[in-house]
Order: sequence, then structure tokens, then C-alpha cells
Amino acid sequence: MQPRNMSMSGVVDLAAVKAAQEAKAKAEQARAETARQGGAGAISPADLVIDVDEAGFETQVLQRSAEVAVVIDFWAEWCQPCKQLSPVLERLAVEYDGRILLAKIDVDANQMLMQQFGIQGIPAVFAVVAGQALPLFQGAAPETQIRQTLDQLVQVAEERFGITGLTVDPDAEPGAAPAAPAEIPAGPYDALLAAAVDALDAGDLGGAVQAYQNVLADDPGNEEAKLGLAQAELLHRIQGLDPQAVRRDAAEKPGDAAAQLAAADLDLVGGHVEDAFGRLIETVRRTAGDDRDAVRVRLLELFEVIGPDDPRVAAARRALARALF
Repeated sequence: MQPRNMSMSGVVDLAAVKAAQEAKAKAEQARAETARQGGAGAISPADLVIDVDEAGFETQVLQRSAEVAVVIDFWAEWCQPCKQLSPVLERLAVEYDGRILLAKIDVDANQMLMQQFGIQGIPAVFAVVAGQALPLFQGAAPETQIRQTLDQLVQVAEERFGITGLTVDPDAEPGAAPAAPAEIPAGPYDALLAAAVDALDAGDLGGAVQAYQNVLADDPGNEEAKLGLAQAELLHRIQGLDPQAVRRDAAEKPGDAAAQLAAADLDLVGGHVEDAFGRLIETVRRTAGDDRDAVRVRLLELFEVIGPDDPRVAAARRALARALF
């Protein structure tokens, strides 16, 4: 079993970005349906802290992360700092009243999960939101720091992914299953979007680009198609590039728009988001006319790949405005 849509190494995980967008849309639809039906089933506060093993990771963490931010506490019985940290996390999980779910994983009994998350020491605390793994902190942190981290996590889960958490009823019986979420009807473009994803999975980048363009031809405001198109076009552009040659060319020709565009694409796919943005903003300053406009448009496309809510995008937008005006 391999956790899906992990973004652990700093590399831009395009599948994870898409999964986040899908999770946000589904969460918004599910909330609307829940409100229409008069509310969903609630869980007991005791169910906000769960023990998870490798066999249950898929359903208890990955799937649940589409409805609540799941905080993972990697611990072991022999670990003294764990004995200080775990009670704090358990108390805060209840205090946050359904906005987070705490999953406790014993590393001695779940070595595979420990390896998959790349954990070098415990206690180690991660979060999974909309299928994406986010490292939070390692070691026994002060409670004030933990609260700040959890507050940021809850904010990201809601603002970026539309995930608002679970309904908690103090009178609910522990272990009672909440009502099953309502089935979300298929949208008018689900088949076309699924075809685009299948094309991406098969390495048919041209086919994926065309499929997303077909959706946008009928629905220019479709956010999932716009994001998917930006991803597919980025992957299509870097296909077959020689990274060493591209970077050498960019270093030798700082004012060459084409050379900097290619290098920026490699920067972004390699996880160097700020480097990619900074490279193109500097190129905007150095160029004029059609070259300058081409660089500006490409930068806006890369903003789409990362997402408008990312603080690096907001900072780069301000820098671009200064470079242009």
C-alpha cells in the first residue's frame, strides 16, 4: 500500500494539485447537500483520536482527508518525548471540535509507513489534507507552537480545499458511524475531464491538452479544466528537454526569453517555485515587446499550476506588477 498524492520532497506534485481541486469541489457540493438534508451524522469526541495501522491507512487517513484535516502522530512506546507530545495532541484534537482528526501510528508496528513518510526520528507529526502529506514538525514542540501550526493547517484545509471538518456531538456513542455522505451527481464535463486524466496517466500529453481545451471551449470558467490544461501544457513543454543543456543555455543567455522560459519550466517541475517565478520576473525586466509579453503570459500560466491562494503566487504577482510598471 502506497500513500497517494504525497508531496513530501518539495517537488511540485501535479497530481496532488489536481486532487486538491477535486476535493475542494466535492467538499463544497457535499456541504450543500448536507445542509439541504438538514445535517449529517455526528461522531463522538472520543472518535477524534484513532489508532491507525498500515492496513487501515487508506480508508482511515487518505479517504478521511477529503473531509477533515488528518494529523498523524508517529510515536513509539519507548520514546520519552512522544509521551510528552501525544497527550497534548490528543487534548487539542478534542478541543478543535472536529476541525482535525488525530491518527496515531506506532512506528514499531508500522515500519512501512515510517519509511514511506521518510521519518528519521520520532515524535514526528504530519498532516494529510485532500490526499496530500504535509510535514508539520518533529520533536516535542511547545503547545503554543502546536496551536499555531494547527490553526494554519485548519485555515489551509478550508480556504484551499473547502474542507471544514467533522460534526461532533458530545452525546454521540463512541464508535458509532456517522451517516454516509450523499452521492454527488456527476457534472456535465466529468467524462471529458476523466478522459484528460486518463490521457495524462498514459503519457499522451497532447491528448490531455486537447481534452481540457474541449471542456474550456464550452465552459471557459471551468477551474478544473484550466488547472489541468496548465499542468498538461507544462509537462508537454518539458518533454524531451535536456536539463543540463537548458540550464547552460539560460546561464549563457540571461536576456534570451526562450532560454529563460525553458529553464523556468524545469525549475517549477523540480519544485523550485520561487526560482521559476524570480527567473521570469527578472526576464520581464530585461526584455521588451513580444518577448516581454510572452514571458508575462507564461508566468501567469505557472501561477495557475501552483494556485492563486499560494503565498508564493501572491508575492510573485506583486513583483511582476513592479517589473511591469
